[in-house]
Amino acid sequence: MERTRAISRMRNVLCIFALFIIGTVWAAAQNASYYTKWVNYTSANGFPPGEVYCVTVDGNRVWAGTGHGLVLLEDGRIKHIFTTKDGLSGMAVMSVAVDKQTGAVWIGTFGGLSRYSGGQFTNYTNLSSGLANDLVYGVAIQGKYLWVATTAGVNRLDTYTGTWEIFNESNAPFEEPWAYSISVGAEKVYFAVWGGGVLAYDLANHYWKPYTDPDGEMELVLYRNQGLIHNIVSSVSWNPDTKTFWASTYFGLSSYDGRNWHNYLKKDSGLPSNFINAVKSRGDEVWACTQKGLSELNTKSNTWVTYRPDAHTGRGEILLTRANGSKHRMESATTLAHNYILNLDFQGDDIWVATANGLSHGMRQTAKQSLRMQHEKPAPTGDGEK
Repeated sequence: MERTRAISRMRNVLCIFALFIIGTVWAAAQNASYYTKWVNYTSANGFPPGEVYCVTVDGNRVWAGTGHGLVLLEDGRIKHIFTTKDGLSGMAVMSVAVDKQTGAVWIGTFGGLSRYSGGQFTNYTNLSSGLANDLVYGVAIQGKYLWVATTAGVNRLDTYTGTWEIFNESNAPFEEPWAYSISVGAEKVYFAVWGGGVLAYDLANHYWKPYTDPDGEMELVLYRNQGLIHNIVSSVSWNPDTKTFWASTYFGLSSYDGRNWHNYLKKDSGLPSNFINAVKSRGDEVWACTQKGLSELNTKSNTWVTYRPDAHTGRGEILLTRANGSKHRMESATTLAHNYILNLDFQGDDIWVATANGLSHGMRQTAKQSLRMQHEKPAPTGDGEK
């Protein structure tokens, strides 16, 4: 009898302890802030229909590249939609970079490169300039230089002299000359290359260094700290705060701090998918634009937060994945325009997100303003993806 009472008391203690832990987790999550307020720009309110390929914040202005031209928003309102009729080199806008020194806006399109300054467009194509190819995926400013990523290599334009340089498989370690995105650091410029991993150009010493997957393009991780997770790299982001570059691939996410590699897969992280279109990083934040939602990783706490529309209710679904694998779910009244995410940019603490069906503006609020939070089981050990 005494033993039965002791067991009963122990169960009561354990239950109270479990409730305390759950309550503590709940309170911490409720006091945290998340992106629960969203304003969407779609064809329903005058925005071009379909995909938004890129978004670039310029103070109170936001530039969004779509398949139907370049959209300029000021203070949250659509001011103008630029098309080829206005002088834009191509209708499909893949990238935008703003030169902070001159105010010029450089636009990469599938019809060449455009420069917008003083209300006028100046266009550069393969036939009219030193541009390697008219299919321009990425543009980035580095001092007086403009870097351009194309399907035929990388260009560097000296905006002072108008001199062009082309880097491809003939003078750089390109396994494939198809470059996707560019990220500029103080000492190096990083390039995401289709089938060629990440290339880094040393600005002081003028040499190239490739970072590739040691097992080629096999969809597996052989060992810890092995290197880049896959050679098909969709995007690269240099974080000056942590001195780390991040690479998104269609098979997972990688980071390199100069000494150690870290790889992230859906099976052992909070990623909703290994198919990642773009990555952006600042401070302790890393944002992955996946085909199944927008995910933020806090590298200090190793906590993931994923934002996406709920497929059944249309409300916002916010998924928290903690370092121990435990998952929590919240709902918000508003959400992203679509769960297929192509890119994003920061505007202070706000974020602007390019999706497959419109542009979304996210604002932080405390979790207390969300409708519901649920405790779920720890993440499974695998799901069949890399």
